[in-house]
Amino acid sequence: MKKILIIEDDLNIAEMERDYLELNGLMSEIVQDGVEGMKLALQGLYDVVIVDLMLPGKNGFEIIKEIRKKFEIPIIVVSARTEDIDKIRGLNFGADDYLTKPFSPAELMARIKSHISRYERLKGSNVSSEIISHGGLEINTAFHKVSVNGNEVQLTAKEYEILLFLASNPNIVFTKEHIFDRIWGDKFSGDMATVSVHIQKIRKKIEKDPSNPEFIETLWGTGYRFKS
Repeated sequence: MKKILIIEDDLNIAEMERDYLELNGLMSEIVQDGVEGMKLALQGLYDVVIVDLMLPGKNGFEIIKEIRKKFEIPIIVVSARTEDIDKIRGLNFGADDYLTKPFSPAELMARIKSHISRYERLKGSNVSSEIISHGGLEINTAFHKVSVNGNEVQLTAKEYEILLFLASNPNIVFTKEHIFDRIWGDKFSGDMATVSVHIQKIRKKIEKDPSNPEFIETLWGTGYRFKS
């Protein structure tokens, strides 16, 4: 049974999340303190972490950053902070998703299931061995490894999925909406800034000059294209 860690200082919200998760067959554990929440998250016992940003002890940004140093498990932010800068910052630190309060428990559940499914698919060993190569960029689909000029780069699960999708369809323009639907795999409206933030992070890791990318090209007003 999948186990979810809920780091949330509002007990009413945390218990509502827990009850809904358990109704859907998922185990969960609630922690109301940021320091304790981070300690538990770093034990590697959970399949998904749901984290608030405003917490006693340590804030959610710090927790996300520390988890990402060790694990690629899905991290979902659930916060009352609705400003784009907070969403972008959370995603930059490594969160996979961001929901604002108040939120629909059904939407949270759908997103959790989607992230678990995609994470397990990426970890799966049933992917045939194939190297996708464009210039100095290589993507090993069997081991989910990416290298540039022979040097391995570390991508999060979502960053890898986006890069693999674009590189597997070179010279085709995809809108932000198309990429969001393809990678996040749900029909909720989402925040298209999520796509832009992930593209920026990928460029910083694979491009020699992120401001003048060789691989992922922006077509203003249209979307993104992987140049082959």
